[in-house]
Amino acid sequence: MKVMITAKEAMDRGIWPEVMRLFGRDQKDEIWPNEEFILTEEQAKRLGLLKG
Repeated sequence: MKVMITAKEAMDRGIWPEVMRLFGRDQKDEIWPNEEFILTEEQAKRLGLLKG
């Protein structure tokens, strides 16, 4: 399973730093609030988006 999350959703949930690290982004990169990131099921579980 794949899980999609936008930058804004990740920021709102307080997991943005972890998402940035997973995708090799840093503070200097331009990010749009509606930019989508695709997580694996395992990544989503580790970030607390899925139970299991």
